[in-house]
Amino acid sequence: MENSVYQINKGINQSIEFKGLKAQYIWYLGGGVIALLCLFAVLYIIGLPSLLCVGIVGTSGTVLVLKVYRMSHKYGEHGMMKALAKRQVPKVVRTQSRKIFKMEK
Repeated sequence: MENSVYQINKGINQSIEFKGLKAQYIWYLGGGVIALLCLFAVLYIIGLPSLLCVGIVGTSGTVLVLKVYRMSHKYGEHGMMKALAKRQVPKVVRTQSRKIFKMEK
């Protein structure tokens, strides 16, 4: 019987990374590509010239890739969620009454 050789997965408990994109940004880019494919189909069905459709989708795709890579490098794996959560925390809490600070005996 022949010995089996198994490769060890050394990336356990690490986020998925593909060509520099981390975690959820891979899905954002994939969804954007599918949206651009649908946009091309709609523009072509409407009757625009195919070169114009390719130009519009090409420039939109370039902008999409640049923005997604910029977000991936700026925020990292969990940074964007933390930044969105930080926006929802109020800077000041105001009250018109001191009732909550009075100790009742």
